[in-house]
Amino acid sequence: MVFERPGNRDIQLDIFADYKNNIALYPAIHQAFRTHRFPTLIIWGRKDASFAVAGAQAYRRDLPDAELHVIDDAGHFAMETHPAQVAAYIRAFLPKALRRRT
Repeated sequence: MVFERPGNRDIQLDIFADYKNNIALYPAIHQAFRTHRFPTLIIWGRKDASFAVAGAQAYRRDLPDAELHVIDDAGHFAMETHPAQVAAYIRAFLPKALRRRT
């Protein structure tokens, strides 16, 4: 798991402690989404205790072409708990995203 790697627990705690600064950046980040319309893949864990699935909709409002996948039995660290499923979503998304960029 993510916290089992040396140093990662401290990194995650630093991010959590500084979250108010992250939130302050949201308006600028979402403005960039609306301006640039980046190809975006959103993978969300339905059991994420930190961010409800409704949070994914904030991205979809500003990135209407974003591809959203919700993994029903995943939490915040879906890449660690469901690596094959996440990798499959990424493998399917990349060719489409690259076609849209050219």
